[in-house]
Amino acid sequence: MSLSLPWIGSRPQAPTSPTFLDDVFAPVATEGESTALRVIGSVPPQLAGLYARIGPNPLKPKASRYHWFIGDGMVHGVRLQGGQAQWYRNRWVGTNTVNKALGRPILPGPRHGVGDVVNTNVYAHAGRIWASVEAGMLPVQLDARLDSLRHGTFDSPNKQPFSAHPHLDPVSGDLHAICYDAMVRHKVQYVRVARSGQVDRVVDIPVQHGPMIHDCAITRSQVVVLDLPVTFSFKRLLTGAAFPYAWNERHRARVGLLPRDGQASDMRWYDVDPCFVFHPCNAFDLPDGGVVMDVVAHRRMFDRSRSGPELDSQTRFERWTMPANGARVVREVISEATQEFPRFDERLCGQAHRYAYTAGFRPDQSAGQPLYRHDLQQRTTLTHDFGPHGVPGEFVFVPRHASGPEDDGWLMGLVHNRHSGHAELHIVNADDFSGPPQAVVHIPARIPLGFHGNWIADSMLA
Repeated sequence: MSLSLPWIGSRPQAPTSPTFLDDVFAPVATEGESTALRVIGSVPPQLAGLYARIGPNPLKPKASRYHWFIGDGMVHGVRLQGGQAQWYRNRWVGTNTVNKALGRPILPGPRHGVGDVVNTNVYAHAGRIWASVEAGMLPVQLDARLDSLRHGTFDSPNKQPFSAHPHLDPVSGDLHAICYDAMVRHKVQYVRVARSGQVDRVVDIPVQHGPMIHDCAITRSQVVVLDLPVTFSFKRLLTGAAFPYAWNERHRARVGLLPRDGQASDMRWYDVDPCFVFHPCNAFDLPDGGVVMDVVAHRRMFDRSRSGPELDSQTRFERWTMPANGARVVREVISEATQEFPRFDERLCGQAHRYAYTAGFRPDQSAGQPLYRHDLQQRTTLTHDFGPHGVPGEFVFVPRHASGPEDDGWLMGLVHNRHSGHAELHIVNADDFSGPPQAVVHIPARIPLGFHGNWIADSMLA
């Protein structure tokens, strides 16, 4: 543990490779299904449902203009039931561009926004599965075998731009998100979706420069808004960049607290040292009215690279405190390791939590990469090693029992095996984090390194 200090030193040099079209990012050319899944260890018989993960998989990539964030979305899923891994499937998300290219009918439902890519998150809400993205596009509903059904803002009739990162309140069952439209630079929106699937609250929040707000956090009383210096860039747009967002030195870095039942005029804003956060972990209220939030903080983002996030970006896992009577974020460094994709036991969303889990990536991108568990009470970090060839993506926590302790469950996620070239679904015991995995499901296919995944239990689906 250490107190936060500004990053010092010269700007890192631009990475020598990647196009995000090769190595662990290389797209696959076809959809498929396999029921011949070899398992090492034992799949817990309590697990009945689908592990689904989404990411970019461009149908017709053009290396000269490709940006990782705009590749056509593909969902990968592993069905678990009765202690067995029943099948693996992968399916492109059925946007107009994808379905036209594959000779498929155009899906029903409304459209919004200028893009045609849905590739960032896949989750369950209102008894169904949804794939979503940010910047103005609407979600796409999927069936239990990952085929696309329709476009729409859940069960609401309006064309409400949505987010890649809604957060479920485990008490009310509502989804909460901060959303933005890439073509509207002067405001973002707080959107609440009831457990029934109806959008029942929208609050406009004034901003400048069109900030990219990838994620947010909620507490029992507040929504945490990250207004940080990555903004819409006309310069990049006019010079042909596929992804028109860039680091903006002129944009004030700040964090806002919006009362969940309040208006934008009720917000408290806090200054923070310039940095960028894709993903908060969780947030919670303090007794005195302050708020605590854990985040992965990048020193800078979209400053040099035009093909994706800088892979040499300096990151830290930090605890941010917004004091009740202050005007500036207090930053505490929990871990200096390079990492991303923080997750936690989401039964505690908006409440105090002890453990956070992140996917690490070491400077030697050709080696195996770790998974971390941060004990925020003891301020210690454990490492789970996937061996010299394993490269993990995001891991999600799945509780063994609905009312069990915070670490009584499994961590589940996909790992790319550089040696075999294939993917593996790892199930790790959270309370034996550094020990051997509970189960490894070998998938006879390669899965590109992607974005976000979730466990969708059968009980979540209507």
